[in-house]
Amino acid sequence: MDPHLEGVAEHMKGLGLGALAHANWHATTMSMENQWWSELSVLQAAHAGEILIKARIAVEHPLLIFDQMPKASPAEALSLTHLVEAGRTFQFVDLPDRLWATTGIRLPDVERYRRFGRLRNAIQHFTVPPTVDVGEEALRFIYEVIDPFINECWGLFAIDITEEYDSLMYAMEVLIHREIPFLVSKDALEDFSDVRITWTEISAPYLIELHRRLEAARGAFGGPDTYAELTRIVLACKQ
Repeated sequence: MDPHLEGVAEHMKGLGLGALAHANWHATTMSMENQWWSELSVLQAAHAGEILIKARIAVEHPLLIFDQMPKASPAEALSLTHLVEAGRTFQFVDLPDRLWATTGIRLPDVERYRRFGRLRNAIQHFTVPPTVDVGEEALRFIYEVIDPFINECWGLFAIDITEEYDSLMYAMEVLIHREIPFLVSKDALEDFSDVRITWTEISAPYLIELHRRLEAARGAFGGPDTYAELTRIVLACKQ
């Protein structure tokens, strides 16, 4: 194997996480200079998901991400140059099946993954479909598909992956306000006491699930209780 292919999986993982950081930032914030941030978050989130799935497949072998291989001379070893010029990797829609076939990993919520691919194509080639909140769709794709996937593969948390170092608390507020579930990292657990939410505006099922995830994170990472108010509200909901 061409030695240049040996670092493909790590390269793709880093690039995918970079795209995810960009998507997270655009999906949870607004810009006064660029009106397309929500739409861009969809393109970036889809790009991140595609690259990260390919990165995990490439851990098994870099050539497994290719649907079409170049025809190399019998006397010449397959090189990175051959692949760049004539190879073709699997398309977005085919990746969940390829992931399962090569790694045994099943992508969370495959139907949402495929719907999101169609949304990405619509935005990229046509327009934003009417009545679709594209920012919310991007966040749901990130936290209901990518988040559990990267956690299973590498122990990572999407909430930690953003371009703004101080945006973790704000991202949690956006996710809770929209009632989007997310995996709670050590940093998210520690910063949770700074979250400002009107809890009466959030549905009881979401509050109970959020509390369960905070409890799971505290069990895994330890540390002080940063969600006492939420615990009190959840206990009242259960009565």
